Amino acid sequence: MKNFDDIRTLLKDDLKKTDVILQNRLSSNVALINQMSSYIIGAGGKRLRPLLLLLCARATNYQGEHHRLMAVVIELIHTATLLHDDIVDESSTRRGKDTANEVWGNAASVLVGDFLYSRAFEMMVEPGSMKIMQILSKATNEIAQGEVLQLLNCQNSELTQDEYFQVIERKTAVLFQAATQIGGILSNVNEKQELALKNYGLHLGNAFQIIDDVLDYESDFETMGKEVGDDLSEGKTTLPMIYALANTSGADRQLLEDAINNADNSKITEVITILQSVDAFGYTRQQAKNSADLAKAALDDIQTSPYKEALILLCDLSLQRKS
Repeated sequence: MKNFDDIRTLLKDDLKKTDVILQNRLSSNVALINQMSSYIIGAGGKRLRPLLLLLCARATNYQGEHHRLMAVVIELIHTATLLHDDIVDESSTRRGKDTANEVWGNAASVLVGDFLYSRAFEMMVEPGSMKIMQILSKATNEIAQGEVLQLLNCQNSELTQDEYFQVIERKTAVLFQAATQIGGILSNVNEKQELALKNYGLHLGNAFQIIDDVLDYESDFETMGKEVGDDLSEGKTTLPMIYALANTSGADRQLLEDAINNADNSKITEVITILQSVDAFGYTRQQAKNSADLAKAALDDIQTSPYKEALILLCDLSLQRKS
C-alpha cells in the first residue's frame, strides 16, 4: 500500500456497506433534513474517522457487523460538529462548496446538526455496549468543551503551546481516539491492546490537526477549499503563530499580535513572511511528526496484518497531505 486509495481498496466491501447504512440512517420524513443531509454528506471529505474505526476492527479480527454501524455514528458526530463549527466561525465555504449555513441559514444548520447528533446517539445503543456508549458520550462532551475553549481563546496572542494542545486534543483528537478504541472494543481486545488503539487515535488526531493548522497558511483555496489565513481572520492562535510569537520581537512581533488580537488577515502576506523567517512551519511540522511517531509506536502491541500496515501508512499520509 502506498496511498489513501490503496487503503480504501483494502476496505472496499466495508466502505460500500457503510455508505448504504449512512444513506439509510439519514433518511427522515422531514424534507429539509433529507435535503441538507444529502448536501452535507455529499460535500466530499475522506471520511477518515469512520475509516479508522473499520481498520481497527479489522486489525483486531472483528467478524461481526456492528463496526459499519459505529463507523456511521462517528461520521454523523463529526459532520454535526462541522455544521456547528461553520456557524460559530461564520464560514461561507468548506471544501470549495458553500457551507450549509450559507445556503440555508444558521437556524436550519443548528437544527440539522442537532438531528445528526441525536440520530448518532439513537444508533450507538444498538451494539448493546455500555462501554461504547460511555466513550462516545464522553467524546461528544469533550468536543463541545474544546469548541468553547477555542472560542474563549480567540484573539488571544498570549495562548501557550500547552493550551493549544488542550484545545486540539478535545476539538479533534478525542473523536479519532473514540473511533480507534471502539474498533478494538468490538473485537473484545485485551486491556493492553485497547490502550494501544486509544493512544494511536489520540496521537494521530493531534498530528492531523497540527498539519491542518499549517495548511491554513501554506495551502490555497483551490487545494483546501477555503481561503488562506482563515484561522487568523477568525482570531485563532494556532501552533505556527505561537512559535513565531515566541521567536520574534519588535515590529514583527507587534504585527503578529495585532493580526491575532484584531482577527485581521489583511496583512496575511507579511504574516506568512514572518512565519517563514523563523521556520514556524518547519517547527510545527516537526511537532506533527512527533505525534505521528507516537501513533505508530502505539501499534506495537497490535498483530501484523494489512490493516495494521494501513494504520501505519495513515500516519505518514497525515503528514504529507495537501488538503
